[in-house]
Amino acid sequence: MKKISLLFLLLNVSFLFAQKEISGVVKDNTGAALPGVNIVEKGTTNGVSTNIDGAYKIKVSEGATLVFSYIGFSNVEKAATGTTVNVVLSEQGGQELQEIVVTGSRTAPRSNTTSALPIDVISSKDLASTGQATFDKALQYKIPSFNTVQTPVNDATSLLDPYEIRNMGPSRTLILINGKRKNLSSLLYVQTSPGRGETGADISSIPTDAIERVEILRDGASAQYGSDAIAGVMNIILKKDTKAGSVTVRSGMTSEGDGEMLGVSLNNGSEVGDGKGFVNYTVDFSKVSQANRPGTVDAAGEAADFGASLSDVQSFLAKQPDAGNINGSPETAAAKFLVNGGFDLSEETQLYYNAAYVYKKVNSFANYRTPYWRTLADYPYLKDFFGNGTDASYQGYVPTFTGDLNDYNATLGYKSVKDGWNTDASVTVGGNTQTYSVENSHNRSDIQDANGANVYLENSPIAFKPGGTSFNHIVGNLDISKILSDKISIGFGSEIRTETFEVIEGEQASWEGIGADSFAGNRPENSGKWNRYNLGGYFDVAYDVTKDFLINGTVRYEDYSDFGGATVWKLSSRYKFADDKVTLRGSVSTGFRAPTLHQIYTQKSQYSFVAGEGIQVSGLINNSSPQARILGIPKLNAEKSTNITVGIGAKPSRNFNFTVDYYNIKVADRIVLGDIVSTSFGDVAWFENSFDSRTSGLDVVANYTNIQIGTGKLDFNLSGNVTIQNERISPVASNNFSGTLDALMFTSRPDTKWILGANYEIGKFGFSLNNTYFGKTTFKQAGMDSNLRTEFTPKIVTDLGISFSATDKLTLSFNANNLLNVLPEWKFKAENAAGTALLADAAQVKNQSNLITFNQRYSQMTYDGFHFSQLGTMFNLSLNYKF
Repeated sequence: MKKISLLFLLLNVSFLFAQKEISGVVKDNTGAALPGVNIVEKGTTNGVSTNIDGAYKIKVSEGATLVFSYIGFSNVEKAATGTTVNVVLSEQGGQELQEIVVTGSRTAPRSNTTSALPIDVISSKDLASTGQATFDKALQYKIPSFNTVQTPVNDATSLLDPYEIRNMGPSRTLILINGKRKNLSSLLYVQTSPGRGETGADISSIPTDAIERVEILRDGASAQYGSDAIAGVMNIILKKDTKAGSVTVRSGMTSEGDGEMLGVSLNNGSEVGDGKGFVNYTVDFSKVSQANRPGTVDAAGEAADFGASLSDVQSFLAKQPDAGNINGSPETAAAKFLVNGGFDLSEETQLYYNAAYVYKKVNSFANYRTPYWRTLADYPYLKDFFGNGTDASYQGYVPTFTGDLNDYNATLGYKSVKDGWNTDASVTVGGNTQTYSVENSHNRSDIQDANGANVYLENSPIAFKPGGTSFNHIVGNLDISKILSDKISIGFGSEIRTETFEVIEGEQASWEGIGADSFAGNRPENSGKWNRYNLGGYFDVAYDVTKDFLINGTVRYEDYSDFGGATVWKLSSRYKFADDKVTLRGSVSTGFRAPTLHQIYTQKSQYSFVAGEGIQVSGLINNSSPQARILGIPKLNAEKSTNITVGIGAKPSRNFNFTVDYYNIKVADRIVLGDIVSTSFGDVAWFENSFDSRTSGLDVVANYTNIQIGTGKLDFNLSGNVTIQNERISPVASNNFSGTLDALMFTSRPDTKWILGANYEIGKFGFSLNNTYFGKTTFKQAGMDSNLRTEFTPKIVTDLGISFSATDKLTLSFNANNLLNVLPEWKFKAENAAGTALLADAAQVKNQSNLITFNQRYSQMTYDGFHFSQLGTMFNLSLNYKF
């Protein structure tokens, strides 16, 4: 017995000495580390998983073979020779891996060709090639379903332009930074502009040079990410490079010689702690001057609107044909700071962080108050305020509007990979504050003090602080995932979020009576601070039935403190065939969008253009107010949605690929800011769950790359969005939804938009030519005859870019955006025979045109509707120097 025991001991000792330790790193074809890869000694149960950096260590027997497996990638077997075995995994089927996307799944990341969902990946190079000054405008010319446009004169709207995906408004696209929710803006769009009644995150505040890539999920994702993800998700991935720092100097102007732009941006990075960590930072300063595109004002229309003498109007317009109006793009100065970093605490754990702060200042103008609009007969003191004390010196005045925006967000998180379990815990804070100033104005309220003296009028100040708004949130996330086998992976987690919205009270002179002329301040009774919280949890499972057939399901429950809970779900699938060259994919999901605190609690007076009546004051009452209860206005509930997406993707060859995706989005109980209605409280508007809507269409993306022409390489890309249906499918709850709002919501964005681009690189030169086709839009402006509509003519905007790599470090780039100076054009269209008869009368046509352009002040795009910039050609020159 002792001999047998000794024999077993010797065998065990010899086995231990026969083992050796193998280490290495697993990456994808882009060079990105893959955490959570399963590594097993073939024929045994001995196995480990890669850590956060894709690294692993395993003890195996001499002569062993290692098997590397990861969902969505082909298995790799490697002989355990030597002590280091590094592996590069490729997409299943042996195709070249183009990109790993982390958006759209709470389980394992996949390539953008094996995902069950349509995801656009836009690189930093793609963004820079547009020559656009801000991130949102760059996306406008890269993503067909993404639209944004600069509003000419809309007060606070000038601080950030509304954007939308698939014509769904800014509040139905969720913005993430490195996978974490970005804070909303504090601004609620209340004018008749795109995004009316909604709010969104300020994506223009994100410095483009800080972005590594953008992943845009074009599918409903409330089940995965929570409220706001009805139209899709935009995940902005920040740079983490430590060796490719650079400084960029940008300059430019329009072909009209205005809108001058000057900017400088620094992006750099470094390793931290002997290579255990990294930090990448961006500093960006820019200044854009005002660009003005006024129209020639019609004297007869002015005289009729303001009850003025035609000769007086003509006399003034002879000196100032544009009536002193200033519209186009405001003067903007911005300072942006962003840092992104991480540090490995051990081989299995990492601390990560990112933070951003943006300050933006915008100077713009209200409509010019002409001397026949604000007359000396009504306000004799104006000659002292805005003249030199004589009647002849008074030529009217133009109130100025200044907005100061502060936006910040920061995330601190902890990741670990242990026994194949990926854990990610984080806290995110973010906020946005906007405060306003009005100058060169006055309060014309007839209010007396106890002694009978006027408080305002001749005693009014001419500068005001109307207050502002503020929004912030704190978000806690815990996300856990594991690849259980080469077929199944799971993910689950929770999110808790608290939100605070504040309306900042203005100084008394800005709101008392009718308040500051052009922009009244926030009244005390309409000001205050409101808070809510919500708690959500989700479970996600992905099952690769075969290497070609994937099924992914997610369920989520979310509970809000102010309106209750909601359960939503999503099911998606993908099937590959023809040697993995063709992929069929589809999803069906439910979603929800909680009303924002802005929509629930905003109450204010506002100045707005009323056709034929100039600028008038009206009110917005919130659904929690006593006025709303008296009028029988119900409180807001969450929107509910159903999303269906079906698509096909093909990669017939290494250099050619295309995708076509059909989407159908039904939104029930859609939250709408209705039209102004005359009530016992005056002319007011309010929010309500007004109706159901349906939006459907097609997204097309095609790429043909690496075409050799001489010694150069040519790439083509074609992408498009076609709207099939975008309309209301139920009656409205109240009678405050006019044809104007219907058009603003459903037809004022292009019915189709296509982008055809070509890039050619040869030697030190690079050339890009993009043609963006903006399809037809239709509008029903307020005040226009109901027998008419306006249509904006389809247009193609051409952008040219040329780059020259003078040295390995220095690159010069020139961009001519809207090279052919294409401007918006519109025309009247008859709805019926009565409209046809009206258009046959030149005097009636002129009158209708005056009504919707404020007497031709906004002749180029009307007061409310347009579909791309009116500024024309913009020339940009940039210099990039790499460290």
